Amino acid sequence: MKFYNFVIRYRLMLGIALLAIAVLTNVYAGFWPAFIAYLIGAVLIFGHFFFGPMRLIQEYMESGDMEGAEKILNQVKYPNLLYKPIRSVFYTLKGNIAMMKQDYDGAEKMMKKGLDLGMPMKEAEGASLLQMGMMALQRNDMKGGENYIRSALRKGLPDKENEAAAYLQMCSIMMTKREFRAAKDFFRKAKALKPTTPQIVDQIKQIEKYIARMPG
Repeated sequence: MKFYNFVIRYRLMLGIALLAIAVLTNVYAGFWPAFIAYLIGAVLIFGHFFFGPMRLIQEYMESGDMEGAEKILNQVKYPNLLYKPIRSVFYTLKGNIAMMKQDYDGAEKMMKKGLDLGMPMKEAEGASLLQMGMMALQRNDMKGGENYIRSALRKGLPDKENEAAAYLQMCSIMMTKREFRAAKDFFRKAKALKPTTPQIVDQIKQIEKYIARMPG
């Protein structure tokens, strides 16, 4: 695995070095002795631009090293050359990092690019739509937030924690709009999922204190 990561990290330089060796071999020994070096060098360079360093980014994301992940992402100089599904993931990750930095405008811009390209999985698309809904609500864009979160629920979310968070956000939106029957319905759906994330559990407890007193 370490060797594989090493190749991914340095494959552009390795590819260029192999092409240089191939050219010298071609000059002094002919094309066929140089063929393997030509082939491997071309494959490495192609992989650098077509697939990017996403395998390396995964390790940083899993360990929670967002700064390291961002450094790897910033190494991608020509994202338009990435394979389309990988390009979508690239922009989504850029959006996630921007959101962690509270750069909500930049995060929305990146995530929209990822969604426009089409996400590899519907659940991933739903998660991105939920995040965009959260950002819209933070900007007090109630209508935009509701539209994004409804779309996220239609697309499907990766786990019950995200689904519960979406239902709770919809519950809050409905309470703000004084659509109390809908608010109660979304709250029941969130509670039925039995989420375990402390923040979501606490939010359920807070809403439960007064939702029973609502009309409808």
